[in-house]
Amino acid sequence: MKTLPRFGLLSAALVLFAGCASKMEIVAHRGASYLAPENTVASARLAWEKNADAVEVDVYLTTDQRVVVIHDRTTKRTGGEELEVANCTAEQLRRLDVGSFKDASFAGERIPVLEEIVETVPAGKKLFVEIKCGPEVLPALEKIIVESGKRPQIVIIGFGLETVTASKQLMPDIPTYWLVGTKKDEQTEAWIPHDKTLADQAAAAGLDGLNVHYAGVTKEFAKSVRDAGLGLYVWTVNDVAEAARLVRIGVDGITTDRPGWLRSELSGSKHLF
Repeated sequence: MKTLPRFGLLSAALVLFAGCASKMEIVAHRGASYLAPENTVASARLAWEKNADAVEVDVYLTTDQRVVVIHDRTTKRTGGEELEVANCTAEQLRRLDVGSFKDASFAGERIPVLEEIVETVPAGKKLFVEIKCGPEVLPALEKIIVESGKRPQIVIIGFGLETVTASKQLMPDIPTYWLVGTKKDEQTEAWIPHDKTLADQAAAAGLDGLNVHYAGVTKEFAKSVRDAGLGLYVWTVNDVAEAARLVRIGVDGITTDRPGWLRSELSGSKHLF
């Protein structure tokens, strides 16, 4: 049998790697949050400019039944004032400047209502909506999705298994993923691989897949997810070598704070082996 020269093998490997990378989605974590204030319209728009395949945002329900985009339970970190998001109206929250904490050039950015983020989503792109509260947000969330005209572009994610299961039951056509974190071994401080039974739990709940912390993803775990017929996304990766490892494993998407940079770096070959 004829043996390919080394450069031929390398070329074939590069083609295979490039094909895997091109199929994998780059999801902008809270928008292009490395460069712009997280969970703002500015951050979402910059992510689209950076050619992200999707933007991920976090949502809570306010007292006046508006769905607002913010990660933390309170506004202290990004807004400077300690307000409990779930105990405020959208108007109260939107008085705060949540851009200046990142850079003075973003002064005046407000906590968006979800509709403002949805409006930015271009054709062919996706919006990952992470539910930070409980199932009480679902009626208002469904109304926004229905009225947006962008229903096929929405993905629901969340750490609360009961909440994402309820969301899937309410909106069965909307792709829905269960978020799961990773723990470290107390003795060695090594990351603990994800339990393969997570795939069974997600499948039993009728979900479309898992969205897990990258450090616990092994080939065996990824295979268990695929064998269950589920999708697999990971968060939050800002290291090229780690992203390349996950591409080789075959994840469906990588969430990152730096969508443009990561896509550019993965298009090279230096992290292939």
